[in-house]
Amino acid sequence: MAGHRQPLVDVRHLTKHFPSGGGLLGGARHVVHAVDGVSFTIAEGETLGLVGESGSGKTTTGRCVLRLVEPTSGAIKFDGADLLQLNRKELRAMRRHMQIIFQDPYSSLDPRMTIGKIIEEPLIVHRLGAKAERQERLRKLMADVGLDAGYMNRYPHEFSGGQRQRVGIARALALNPKFIVADEPVSALDVSIQAQIVNLLQDLQEQYGLTYLFISHDLSIVKHISTRVGVMYLGKLVELAPSETIYRRPLHPYTQVLLSSIPVPDPDAKRERLIPKGDIPTALNPPSGCRFHTRCPYVMPHCKEKEPDLVEVEKDHHVACYLVNQ
Repeated sequence: MAGHRQPLVDVRHLTKHFPSGGGLLGGARHVVHAVDGVSFTIAEGETLGLVGESGSGKTTTGRCVLRLVEPTSGAIKFDGADLLQLNRKELRAMRRHMQIIFQDPYSSLDPRMTIGKIIEEPLIVHRLGAKAERQERLRKLMADVGLDAGYMNRYPHEFSGGQRQRVGIARALALNPKFIVADEPVSALDVSIQAQIVNLLQDLQEQYGLTYLFISHDLSIVKHISTRVGVMYLGKLVELAPSETIYRRPLHPYTQVLLSSIPVPDPDAKRERLIPKGDIPTALNPPSGCRFHTRCPYVMPHCKEKEPDLVEVEKDHHVACYLVNQ
């Protein structure tokens, strides 16, 4: 777990349902179960990796934690404060301590603003520092993320994807936050650049004392950066354990499937690829019982009827599966 100190982030039974469909006359509406009862903690200074296929709910979870998306129910505590009880003014003040790095460095930057203005903007919005102080902060931030301060008057289109993501990271750091949600921060970048950005995030974590929620579908990157890993499937957290444990001894069948799909660098190495059966269900109509039962090779009758709880099966290793929770 996250140690005996109070965690920086404490999420309990987080749920987010989106209404879907419905006619002009207010007919029956469906509900997308994007996130369904997710709980986890993040200790100060650690990185929790959140992984899963597209549609697993990991991005919605990250945005709910920051209240960029309003949760349907649950509790979110940040540094002891209950985020869901804060009014708009209180939340705005709290946002200084919580930031996000977006997936797409192309669409997340305003093309009409210079990168200097983009990075400086949070300082202006929160009325921090005189102009000279802001300029000094801007130069330091650019240096910290590996950008030449001489570039501050250039526009986003003049930069590569990796450089734009560095701008996005500098902007996220401008207010000196404690906690950053990194939402697929390297998935839009060339493979050769991805490692540079991940290494930069690790260096900045040490330099600034940051805590990360690192969201990705790429398990090899998550292994490299995460202290612990949570695996999501169709809105549910199905496994949560220290990074080394997850990769050495995955217990949930879905985690085993995900790990078997990681490419092996050695062309002569043999690895058994696990292919789940059946079609992927949707969050619009999730299966009863364990949500993975429609694709699981080990499914038992009661898997279809009752949803398994996320249980600690060994020290710090939590799994929601009847196969290991008997």
